[in-house]
Parts: sequence; C-alpha cells; structure tokens
Amino acid sequence: MHADHGRVPEEYRRYLAWKAGVVLLSALALAGCLVLSLGVGPAGLSVGDVLSSLAGVSDNPRVDAIVRGIRLPQALAAMVAGGGLAVAGAVMQAILRNPLGSPFTLGISHAAAFGAAFAVMVLDSGLTTSGRVAATITDPYLTTIAAFVASLAASGIIVAISRLRGARPETMVLTGVALGALFTAATMFLQYFATDVQLAAMVFWTFGDTSRATWGELGLMAAVVAPCFLYFWAGSWSYNAMDAGDETARGLGVRVERVRMAGMFLSSLVTAVLIAFLGIIGFVGLVVPHMFRRLIGADHRFLLPASLVGGALLLLASDTAARLVLAPHLLPVSVLTAFLGAPTFLWLIIRGGRS
Repeated sequence: MHADHGRVPEEYRRYLAWKAGVVLLSALALAGCLVLSLGVGPAGLSVGDVLSSLAGVSDNPRVDAIVRGIRLPQALAAMVAGGGLAVAGAVMQAILRNPLGSPFTLGISHAAAFGAAFAVMVLDSGLTTSGRVAATITDPYLTTIAAFVASLAASGIIVAISRLRGARPETMVLTGVALGALFTAATMFLQYFATDVQLAAMVFWTFGDTSRATWGELGLMAAVVAPCFLYFWAGSWSYNAMDAGDETARGLGVRVERVRMAGMFLSSLVTAVLIAFLGIIGFVGLVVPHMFRRLIGADHRFLLPASLVGGALLLLASDTAARLVLAPHLLPVSVLTAFLGAPTFLWLIIRGGRS
C-alpha cells in the first residue's frame, strides 16, 4: 500500500504522453513546412537544394541568395509572428476567462492601424515612389514606432480601466471592443482627409506581410516573443487555477489581479511588436488556442507550447499558400488568415450562445 501511495496513475501518464506527442508532432510538421516553404515559389527548388543551402555546403550562389537571402527571413518571421500571436491569444483567453479573447478582438490591432495611419498622414511616412509600386511606406521605422505606441496605449487603457473596475474579465473584453471601434473610426477619419497617395500607403501597411521583416527586425521580434513565452509558461499553474474561477485561484494562493495585469501587458507587448513590424495579421491568436484546446485540453503546461508551435505552423503554411494562390502575384498572408478566422469566430459566437 505504501509503495503505491504517490504513484502516478497509468491512465494519467498516457494522457500526458498524448499531450506531449501532439506538441512533438506539431513541431515535426513545422520543420517539414519550413523546408517546403523555402523550396516553393516562382523559382522552385528541390529539398536537396534547400537543405544544402541551410547547411552552408551549397556551391550555387543563386540558390543561397533565394533561400537564405529572401525566403528564410520571411519564413522565420511568419513562424515568430504566428507563435507569438497564438501564445498571446491563449494567455488572454486564460486571464479573461473568455473564449473570444485575442489581440485582434481586444482592439490592439486596430490601435496599431491607427498609429500607422497617423504616421502616414501627419508624419509623411508614406510617399509617392518612382518604382513599380505607386505608393509605399518610405519610412518603415517611423511607421512602426507610431503603431507600437498606439498599441501600447490601447493596452494601457484596457489595464487602467480594468484596475478602476476591479480587473473583472468582462470589463477588459468590453473595453477592448469599444477601443477597437474607436480606433477604427479614428483611422477612417484620417483616411477621409488623406490624399490618394497617403490613402494607398495606409492600406498598404494594413496588409499583414511577413516579407517586410529584415534580419534585424526578426531578431527584435524573437527577443520579445521568447522571454515573454518563458514567463507565460512558468506561470502555467496560475492560469490553470484561474480557469476554475478567481475565488478558487485566490484560495490556492494565486495573486489573481497581478497575474491578470502582467499577462495582459506582456501579451499586448508581444502583439504590438509583431503587428508594428509586419502589419495586421488577425485571428491567429483566436483560432490556434481553440484548436489545441480541443485536442489536448486546457492544461497550459502543454497548451502554451502547443499554441507556440501551432501558431508558427499555421502562419507559415498560410504564408506559403499565399505565395502560390495567385502566383506570380503575392497575396498578403492576412487575407488568408482572415478567411480562416472569420468563420471560426462566428462559430465560437454561435456555440457560446447555444451553451
């Protein structure tokens, strides 16, 4: 009897192994999708060409230029952005205890769009060019800073109002919805008075595009996403406790308000950095956590890594498909994610209403 006391039941061990297996299989699928993404495009490359270039043993300068110079930073940007947005969405859904919580539905993306529009309209960061594109962002860093500041401002307003109202999850969600409507109206106001060139530049920025990221910007995005993910993962137990309700979590020693505020701020920081560099990529943070929650449950010890890998896989696959759908023309990846996310969003609303 004493020897059996404290042993983990075999069924539970198999359940944990299933969850870990799902994460591992997703990671293997991500690696395969990365190789595929680096090989497909207007200039098709074989798997051998891709692997030899990645290993640094290729003797073909053209292959190296395509793989490591053009496609690799775009693919890695899609992976970092997809993983970061999915983790931010999973954390927001946990701390708000609302299945519709995500960076897009809380208005943070809309705030970034307003910041970029403000930079184009007032700070002249979008001008006419003499190349093939009639209007583009000529000062991407100024536009990025403006979008970043607006995103953090929206997050700060949500956190501040929630503090005044006692940090209730419903307060955060309703505040985010109201801010999304407000920033959308403000963006439309700027667009109404914009010139044709400024309007084209504003619209160009709102298209989420992973090909914008340089190696330096990719490093900055990864430097923000990685430590925030580790912080979230370290707090998995707190998020699990909060799923049972605030009172239960407090009874287990969780400082609910502090966990909620820190989670909201850091997930907003991740979102702000990603969309400021790449533009608006919606619904990834909403769809991916729900997909894996149905597969492996709501244990955040496994849900957060699964969301990180699954978000990277979803956005990388979408980015790869976007390059092929209208080839040789490039379709912004945000268009495909919106087509995927909008029906899922409606399904969640209908399912929530029935329950």
